[in-house]
Amino acid sequence: MALEEQPISATPQLKRSLGLFEGITILIGITIGAGIYSTPQVIAGYQDSFSSIMWLWVLVGAFVFMGGLIYAELGTRLPNTGGEYVYLSRAFGPYVGFIFGWAQLFIIRTSPAAGLAIVTVDYFEHFVKLTSFTHTALCILVIALLGALNYVGIKRASIYQNISTIIKVGGLFLLVVAGLILVQGQENLLHTTAPPTSDLGPFAAFGATMMLIVFSYLGWDRVGYSAGEMKDPKRTIPLSLFWGIALVIITYLLAIFLYHYVLGMEGVRATKRVASTTATELFGPIGAAIIAISVMFSASGSINGTMMTAPRVYYAMAKDRLFFKWFDFVHPTFRTPSRAIIAHCVWAVVILLARKNFENIVAGMTFAVLIFYLFTTLALFKLRKQRVGGDEVYKVPLYPILPGLYFIGLILLVFIRAYFEWEKSLVDVAFIATGLPFAWWFVRRSRNSVSDNLS
Repeated sequence: MALEEQPISATPQLKRSLGLFEGITILIGITIGAGIYSTPQVIAGYQDSFSSIMWLWVLVGAFVFMGGLIYAELGTRLPNTGGEYVYLSRAFGPYVGFIFGWAQLFIIRTSPAAGLAIVTVDYFEHFVKLTSFTHTALCILVIALLGALNYVGIKRASIYQNISTIIKVGGLFLLVVAGLILVQGQENLLHTTAPPTSDLGPFAAFGATMMLIVFSYLGWDRVGYSAGEMKDPKRTIPLSLFWGIALVIITYLLAIFLYHYVLGMEGVRATKRVASTTATELFGPIGAAIIAISVMFSASGSINGTMMTAPRVYYAMAKDRLFFKWFDFVHPTFRTPSRAIIAHCVWAVVILLARKNFENIVAGMTFAVLIFYLFTTLALFKLRKQRVGGDEVYKVPLYPILPGLYFIGLILLVFIRAYFEWEKSLVDVAFIATGLPFAWWFVRRSRNSVSDNLS
């Protein structure tokens, strides 16, 4: 008697292989990138004392944690691959979801890949002097290698994510712990003050500082992008957000504390590589080398973490027939959204070649991210009212007070940036708006396809 044939799915599906540890390392790996190494010295120019700076880092940390609570509920109500794209589409319809995905590919998620590749190679120059051409070539190589790693399997990419996260967090904690031991009995420079070096007024300086700190924390929101590849997303997403964000906040506060303890306000302002300068003061040249290696893993790990998450948005959109059909493809062998990963890498290289330096690359992405945070917070109110996902989900405590405070904070940050840098803000909004005609086309095509199937 012939054996009964088992049904086999004709379309490869994403493989569920990620657990809590991988979720935490994805969050930490994306979030701890270049911000903690590139923003403290700029922030010191806007403020006049360590105490004011530290309080702002604490304030933004609490603000980010509130955002994590919101995303924890959204992630358990809609535990599907795509993150905010899924939440926004479900709450406000396909037009808003499309514009979010459009902005992800063309500015928000590909810009960090380009910028952090530059940071990775910048710190590689601590060991080898490079020409301008070889510097750019190595940046492209970094993007290509990490893209290839993600192409052949998210499990392999998560191995590098785990390694880079351990090194980056371990390196920072080692610097802080060993540094605090070594500075015992030495002069404490935390009390030093200095007038701000910027010509901005107090309110504008506050806004500029907040935007830089928010940029340093960006990345925590992307855990939900890989929900379709998590073993138990309703458990993994909230726990990854709680533990991951808490570890990032602690790491950042300890690092800022040490920078100012060792260098003081003037010392922090005077350096371009505050972590390396601090390590040199504490350990000598070997300290700078250790930090250079740590930053290389930190920046490249952040690129890798984004590649593990953002291409899933493009894939999810195409699967919903709201993006180019070419993206709706799972590699039959590697079980990854391989074409979406290729597109992510190619556009990151385009941004790298077009904008050329870190500052230009990341200038507009924070503002765009904050705008979509506003819509995502509104989505929470709507989805909870509609009881999407049922009642057996994680729920934000002190609802609606905490989400309301978070929403007000977002409005203030967006208003401050739009008011004091209105020209750049208009450019950023115009860039996002280029997706509107495409949104009309894809949504209309998708609806026509559904109508044809029903007729």
